Amino acid sequence: MHNKLTFIAPFLMGSTFSVVAADAAAALAVSASGYQNPAPELQAVVDAPRGPMLQLGPLRKSALLLSMPGLPGIADVAQPELKLAGLRLNGKTRAASRFEFANDMSLLDIASAKTRKVSGLPPNPRIADTLWSSDERWLAFSRWSEQGVELWLLDVEKASARRLIKEHLNATTSNGFSWITSLQIGGGQTQQLLLRLNPAKQAKIPQAPVAPVGPNVQETQGGKVAQNRTYPDMLKNPFDADMLDWQLQTQLALVSVSGALKRIGPSLPLIGAQASPDGRYLLTTQLRRPYSYMLPISRFPQLVEMWDAHGNKIKTIHERPLRERLPAGNDAVQTGPRNYAWRADLAATLYWVEAQDGGDPNQEAAVRDSLFQQAAPFSDAPSKLMDLASRFAGIDWGRDDLALVSEFWWKTRDLRTWRIQPASPDAPAELLFAHKSEDRYADPGSPAMRQNVWGRSVLRTSTDGNALFLIGAGASAEGDRPFLDRYELPSKQAKRLWRSQAPFYESVLALLDDEGSQFISSREASDERPNFYLRDLKEQDQLRTLTSFPHPTPQFKGVQKQQIHYKRADGIDLSATLYLPPGYDAQRDGPRPMLMWAYPEEFKTAAAAAQVKESPYRFNRISYWGPQVMLARGYTVLDHPAMPIVGEGKQEPNDTYLAQMKMNAEAAVNEVLRLGVAQADKIAIGGHSYGAFMTANLLAHTRLFRAGIARSGAYNRSLTPFGFQAEDRNFWDAKEVYQAMAPFNFAEQIKDPILFIHGEQDNNSGTFPVQSERMYQALQGLGATTRLVMLPNESHAYRARESILQMLWEQDNWLNTHLNSNNVAGKHSEFVPGD
Repeated sequence: MHNKLTFIAPFLMGSTFSVVAADAAAALAVSASGYQNPAPELQAVVDAPRGPMLQLGPLRKSALLLSMPGLPGIADVAQPELKLAGLRLNGKTRAASRFEFANDMSLLDIASAKTRKVSGLPPNPRIADTLWSSDERWLAFSRWSEQGVELWLLDVEKASARRLIKEHLNATTSNGFSWITSLQIGGGQTQQLLLRLNPAKQAKIPQAPVAPVGPNVQETQGGKVAQNRTYPDMLKNPFDADMLDWQLQTQLALVSVSGALKRIGPSLPLIGAQASPDGRYLLTTQLRRPYSYMLPISRFPQLVEMWDAHGNKIKTIHERPLRERLPAGNDAVQTGPRNYAWRADLAATLYWVEAQDGGDPNQEAAVRDSLFQQAAPFSDAPSKLMDLASRFAGIDWGRDDLALVSEFWWKTRDLRTWRIQPASPDAPAELLFAHKSEDRYADPGSPAMRQNVWGRSVLRTSTDGNALFLIGAGASAEGDRPFLDRYELPSKQAKRLWRSQAPFYESVLALLDDEGSQFISSREASDERPNFYLRDLKEQDQLRTLTSFPHPTPQFKGVQKQQIHYKRADGIDLSATLYLPPGYDAQRDGPRPMLMWAYPEEFKTAAAAAQVKESPYRFNRISYWGPQVMLARGYTVLDHPAMPIVGEGKQEPNDTYLAQMKMNAEAAVNEVLRLGVAQADKIAIGGHSYGAFMTANLLAHTRLFRAGIARSGAYNRSLTPFGFQAEDRNFWDAKEVYQAMAPFNFAEQIKDPILFIHGEQDNNSGTFPVQSERMYQALQGLGATTRLVMLPNESHAYRARESILQMLWEQDNWLNTHLNSNNVAGKHSEFVPGD
């Protein structure tokens, strides 16, 4: 007979492992102050070396390798932030807050697979954003210093970097720089950068008043029901509005690769600037008052103008008012023009979309959106490209007779892709693909793209121009099997050129030719971390290695992973990924305590809900963020057990949320018990965000789990009255649904221990820190076993090394206490394999 497991040593050799008995008092002790460090085997996962990031050049001749250091410290994450209209800004540097930076660069030559280290970088470079020039001769990047955001330039041929200008970028709402490719007479290209700079001269930064100058007042004059969700970090007073204006003040500039700088146009609160492909025009978007105390910056009034390359205004394109009241529903949009952008395949042609139904999905309409274009010099009337029966979802430009337009309707999940001929607007659109967005098995893939003469991304077509190339995940009943297809436009038929084969998971990153015969891929296996390869289908499917990154956590080699399949009570097929510690054998060693980690998803069809996700051949990424880290402590882990919530036809998924969630959980528990890898009274359930909401609900409405871990969740749905997740009805339209789904309303039914972890500065819509605080207070008052951990300076996802270590310490102690000790303080028995 097997006794109860406590702490298991990190190195599991063969089919045996060591076991260490833990002292209960030490495990439960809480330091009066200071961060805690978890067991060494958990800390090793946090401090495991991080692989470099690879960014292919547009010509696919070179790639940039960015070295990433360890997690930032709490001292970095605790730096003051400005929270203004949904933005989080570093007030000192006038940039969006960020805490992770690359600390080194190398260049990879695709032909030879050789790397060159980049010279010229300063100590502690703190590299933020990077951007290739279209000719692949240069790479611009930003470097964060104490004084501001610097612009640097990498000479690819010399593998040498230098600071390009002394001025600082304004990176509040973008990275602050973009390339412009100009064509020279007789051929060739000239490269320059469009910059968003801090003004050369600006009034002093606003100072908060010592005493209030009056109350902060909001008022509404009534109107139709508006679907405004609960947003964090909104403006609170006139000082916040003035500070937002000051931070956004930007002056545009052009700079050559030699560093010659020319400022253009006035200083304005700019939130957007797009150069036309040929660089002759600038589409600018500036913020206008009045602002709102309830809405994020994306809903504020905007003035869209067309400028020439010298910063002179040509015309006003659109004046958009404050979008204070949007119609109800996830398919609702603003009235008037939206989504202004440049056609990628022409020198200077603007396109945009306009709603034809008032933006209201509840209004009957044959045409929902219309797509328009207007060519420079923007004096002729706009021409209509296409009417859409649902919402515009994007466009891929190719040439005058080829562009792909996608439309989507959330309520039905219908997704359609059309071929249009932009130069012939009267030519009928051809339907190429139609499927449900949630139907992964039917996904045809995404078109491969290439760079044109202006450095813009356009459709890659075959040499004869009659075919596209589609790259997809290849979802199937056997798991994801990525593919490459050649799609013939005249016949609308796809031919499979290549498909990933077991025991590897390989995906196409970029095509190298117009026949689909050569491409760069990322390949991995369960014990082999992703590396990059060049595959040549013409040369007997030859595979050449480009990188050889080592396994980041070799102590986890031998982790067993399998996709398991089972049914829930109503017959819907479900799946999950089961992880077992190295050397563990269920028949020999018996069941173990288990951690399940899940996240619910909504579906409109049972068939889509039953589809298999992921692949059994993907690398066993043992991350501190997911549940797999607990393999180091000897637990078995069930990751992503399917938690579908289905609402077919006119029924909404959430109408039967609780009944379906219980069926999902019961099916998962029954399956792991049948497999003999878990003990019925020693299974914990956990999740982050909506997974935390699920966790609290399962503990309130079932006794399937011995403990729960809920990170950064929302538990009281009256605090999110205008929708959450996919729910687009408001509280008053579906009051019974909101109340039945809220675990706060059933706190008295939670009989099993639950751990709450939440970032004190959560910036996610709806998951305010007060959600965890009030749920904890309710359970504490009701006499439940619970614990609340508020992480200072952390957002919805935790960033500081100290916070992550604390999170693991909390999770480890919670599971050890409530799964392994039989709730008898001080009494822990060892698990001895094979006894």
